[in-house]
Amino acid sequence: MGFHHGLHGILRSTDEKPKITRDLLQRVLSFAKPYRWLIFSMLLLILANTGLTLLTPLILRDLIDHTIPAGNVQRLIWLAIALLLIPAFVGGLNVTQRRINARIGEGVIYDLRLALYASLQRMSLRFFTNTKVGELMSRLNNDVVGAQNAISSTIVGIVTQIIQATAVLLVMLTLEWRLTIISVIIMPLFIFAARSLGTRLRDMARKQMEANAKMNAVMHETLNIGGALLVKLFGRRQLEIERFGQRAAQVRDLGVERAFTGSIFMAIIGLISAVGTALVYGLGGYFVIQGAFTIGTIVAFGAYLGSLYSALQGLANAPVEFATSMVSFERVFEVIDLPVDIPEKQKAIELKEIRGEIVFENVSFKYETGDEILLSDVHRYGSMENVTAVLSGTQVKTEDEEVALRSQARSIALEEISFKASPGQLVALVGPSGAGKTTLTYLIPRLYDPNAGCIRIDGHDLRDLTLESLSAQIGMVTQETYLFHDTIRTNLQYARLNATQEELETACQVANIHDFIQGLPDRYDTIVGERGYRLSGGEKQRIALARVILKNPRILVLDEATSSLDSESEALIQDALRYVLAQRTSIVIAHRLSTILAADLILVMDRGKIVESGNHSHLLEQGGLYAHLYKTQFQKDDQ
Repeated sequence: MGFHHGLHGILRSTDEKPKITRDLLQRVLSFAKPYRWLIFSMLLLILANTGLTLLTPLILRDLIDHTIPAGNVQRLIWLAIALLLIPAFVGGLNVTQRRINARIGEGVIYDLRLALYASLQRMSLRFFTNTKVGELMSRLNNDVVGAQNAISSTIVGIVTQIIQATAVLLVMLTLEWRLTIISVIIMPLFIFAARSLGTRLRDMARKQMEANAKMNAVMHETLNIGGALLVKLFGRRQLEIERFGQRAAQVRDLGVERAFTGSIFMAIIGLISAVGTALVYGLGGYFVIQGAFTIGTIVAFGAYLGSLYSALQGLANAPVEFATSMVSFERVFEVIDLPVDIPEKQKAIELKEIRGEIVFENVSFKYETGDEILLSDVHRYGSMENVTAVLSGTQVKTEDEEVALRSQARSIALEEISFKASPGQLVALVGPSGAGKTTLTYLIPRLYDPNAGCIRIDGHDLRDLTLESLSAQIGMVTQETYLFHDTIRTNLQYARLNATQEELETACQVANIHDFIQGLPDRYDTIVGERGYRLSGGEKQRIALARVILKNPRILVLDEATSSLDSESEALIQDALRYVLAQRTSIVIAHRLSTILAADLILVMDRGKIVESGNHSHLLEQGGLYAHLYKTQFQKDDQ
């Protein structure tokens, strides 16, 4: 009788109450606009469906009051056929309506997801360093589905229920107005039951989702490759089984309690419905005895009663359903409306053939305060992102950590940086950890924009160039090599999508990784594992070098991280770099003495500033920071 739908609405409800403004509604409806003809078709189907369902009780009344008492066999056959055909037509209409509704719903999901994904791809690196991946996944999945419910489910449901309730009431009033009033009088009991028991059910549902999230978080932490390795190394297998058992038991107990409370709720709703039915049949029977109307009228009323209560129950929960959908839409729009902090000018210049001159002019950069609140912090019931401490179940965050986070966000990363790299030159960046070397390299491909000053390539301000053409001219190998959980071939072709097998092999030979790949079971079609976990640090770095060689950029930015490499891997990479760096303008965060000695210009950085610059011998003579770094870090490499 539709009560399950009402229960579903209660469980989906949220305490968040959005401001449902005219602008928000217009924007929501704009997503429905491309599907307006489908929606109109569905409304016609709803009207036809409602009209057909109204006929069955009237046929039953005719059978009881006229056809059977009169002994009209021919009329009886026709009415029996009608009772068979009506459900068949209603079923056909429901199938068609469901198909149209699915096309609308899935279409809206596609449109929202595409708009969201395109918006996220426009965001700068700053956005991704300060936003949880789980929150982005929730916006792309949970909120998108919640939002489309407003169009394909909630609004359609409200319209259906209004049409159904209005039509049934009109027919009931036409049949017998006194019984209609009696039927409607008990409606407040439905609302009272939904509000009181519904709140308790909702809280229990949330507790179960939270317990489920904690259980899933334990699985996620202990069954990924890093967690599984740790469990085995410390011999904690039994401990983790017991811990998981406790979380799973909590989910089980809450599930049993929720099912029990839900059955009580359904029983109460059924009892209230029975009160209405008893009143209709009791008083209706009395009126029949008095000769006020016929038995067929009571039977018809009993049939209409279920439809009426179902529709009214649905309408009682409609505000909750609608508010939930609006919250989801607000979260989707929040991402779509985020300002793009690395904008591309309307008439941006396309960088084609370049010489590779790089000039920094008084460049300063700081990580903006407030980065951590780019997206509103949403508590999602049942989301693993809200499980702060996965194993202990407690949140541990000291005041000192809070202060450290705030001061780091406000620190000036780079201050008054000026230098020139001529075409084909090798510029080595050296300095202590945290001096700002990586941040400087991130400014060249415009992963960030400077707060002050200007960066030029061949005389063009980076902000005047198209992002795509700038990216095409710059190759970057970061300290942490990232590989997709896919084949080596796919990871390499990310640099050039149409690269041939011959080109792949040539690039890999130069990077000294081809022989290693040939020794793998599936060669270039070998899956590297999540984040390249199946490969060593040196192997990943050489694949990253091969990827850059395949791209063949004019400017190379390289973080020469070698601390985790063995001597053989380092020698192979060193050999590959000789080719990679040749004839290119290269900015290298140098960790090897050989790279520093080969550099045309060495920039010594400390606390976000260039404190010394020159060649190796010149800087050693100065006896400053470079001389100190040489003695403590680089001299052991000197042969």
